[in-house]
Amino acid sequence: MELRVILSQIENENEEEIERLLHEYNTENCRTFSFEQKEEDSRIRLCRALLEVLVRAAQPRCQSTCLETLRILSRDKRVLGPVSTRDGILTLARLARIGPDDPRTDTDKDDKQTEEEQQQEVVVVEALKCLCNVVFNSTQAQQVGADVQLAQGLCAQLQAAGGGAAPHEVSLFSLRLLFLLSALRTDVRGLLRKEPRAMALLTDVLVRALDVRWAGRYEAAPPPPAADPQGPPPIPAQENERTMEALKVLFNITLSDSSDQDAEHQLRLLVAIMRHLLLLRTLTEEKTEEVHSHAVNLLSNIPMPCLDVLIDVPVQPGQEECGGKNMAAIQVLLDFMEKRVDRGSNYKEGLTPVLSLLAESSRHHREIRKYIKAKVLPPLKDVKNRPEVGSTIRNKLVRLMTHVDMGVKQSAAEFLFVLCKESVDNLVKYTGYGSAAGLLLSRGLLGGGRGETQYSEDEDSDTEEYKEAKPYINPITGYVEEPGANPLEEMTEEQKEYEAQKLVKMIDQLSRLSAEAAQVSRLEDSLTTFCCALVQKKNVSTVPGRRGLPPLQWHSNQGHPAQSSPGLESDLPPHSNSGVGGGHATMQQLIKPMGVRKDGTLAPLEETIAACRDHSSDCDSD
Repeated sequence: MELRVILSQIENENEEEIERLLHEYNTENCRTFSFEQKEEDSRIRLCRALLEVLVRAAQPRCQSTCLETLRILSRDKRVLGPVSTRDGILTLARLARIGPDDPRTDTDKDDKQTEEEQQQEVVVVEALKCLCNVVFNSTQAQQVGADVQLAQGLCAQLQAAGGGAAPHEVSLFSLRLLFLLSALRTDVRGLLRKEPRAMALLTDVLVRALDVRWAGRYEAAPPPPAADPQGPPPIPAQENERTMEALKVLFNITLSDSSDQDAEHQLRLLVAIMRHLLLLRTLTEEKTEEVHSHAVNLLSNIPMPCLDVLIDVPVQPGQEECGGKNMAAIQVLLDFMEKRVDRGSNYKEGLTPVLSLLAESSRHHREIRKYIKAKVLPPLKDVKNRPEVGSTIRNKLVRLMTHVDMGVKQSAAEFLFVLCKESVDNLVKYTGYGSAAGLLLSRGLLGGGRGETQYSEDEDSDTEEYKEAKPYINPITGYVEEPGANPLEEMTEEQKEYEAQKLVKMIDQLSRLSAEAAQVSRLEDSLTTFCCALVQKKNVSTVPGRRGLPPLQWHSNQGHPAQSSPGLESDLPPHSNSGVGGGHATMQQLIKPMGVRKDGTLAPLEETIAACRDHSSDCDSD
């Protein structure tokens, strides 16, 4: 379909012909995501023409067809200029019925809808899809959306629709648009965080989608028992989609901290809903893991003191418990973590959030740490294998401590360190010093000690097997190494004698090198002392530019200069009977003063002095 034909019909304002041509174009390009650049100008003109059609009082069918075409065109970032304007965004927002004055809130509750209402719902959905594409692909549209308070209008729409009572696709794409605005604009995210009704509305969306029934202030009633042995009935597909979109919006909103008391109440309600969600499943295992991943991300943003809601519920039959606390949700998180470890890929995005969540919750809640340690780091019995060898969760996490990705290895090491009450000795016991060295270096604990967090006193949980093998464990590798074969056993006597002679020669060479190094060091120290003395004395005649004083002369049979300024002897090295030559070594034998030739090379001091005398007539006497 040629665009010029469509543009000509739009100019004629024939709605039926426009709808027919656009429907043809939509069918041809519904799967098109990359466009040719040669038709870029025509597509821009078409976007502008479609907005003009939408502004006119067109029929719902024609509007939905125009919006579908505009949605296809909005996949191309280069043609969004006309749509990214204030007028373009407001036109789409009006068609999406974003705002408190939504006339369809009363009719949508009826079981039967008229054909016109169904067509109008299609218009709303297509307008929301267009807004999602335009906001995602255009920074100008993001700015305009913030200026016209699009996010606040979406919150008003959710409130008018009863927090999720609107048709599925309307609620779904409203939440998706709200997610895009809060993700791409920090100012929108801050406004939603301060908006008192935003978090309450999103919480209501989750309550409706998950059919939460409250049994206490922060306790969701368990789902009714089902005949299915796998557990309660799964979350329907549509409710699961809305749940994930709401969780993504809540993740963006909770990125910033808040000390508001009402906000803390809302956060605790969210934790209770997340606990309820973790105990549910969806139609497929992949979708269950995906929605649990969003729950983990949200829990990571919530202040750790609020996470006591995860375990402060009555223990039901068949559920895990520790110290009278319900650990069913914690066990789900542990299973989720192990699945992500076994996946073997995308550790940074898939594994590190749950590791950080479990580490921080263990640091702040003793019962959670105690339960997780019993599952991840049970008392050691097998010390004959390396800590990283095996199929237990401990072995898998120790392997991650040497991962190439710094974030992954740091998260795994930090998690195990917290389980060990931040004790270096306990961490080395379970992982080996080699695997733990990176974390200990970053914390300045290579020499041992503890972290800054205060924990309860350590309990003696060592097994008899570990106590017996402890003296033989290599602390670097963390296990009892098998004794290596003796290399002398297979050697003949001649080979042993030959190796012994080689060793004697090597030791002799080493001792000679050590003696020479010590002698050179003593000579360097003496020369440094002498040079310092020369620099400090201003009346030494060998200093360039000094005239009128006799040169410094050395006698071969005396340890002091024949002529020198007073006090010079006190800065020279004293006589020593332990000089290089032994006996009464002279100063000249102890150190041979050096000078510098005109070409920059070193020479004996006498030679340089004589050269200065020969050329004294050439020097300036002023």
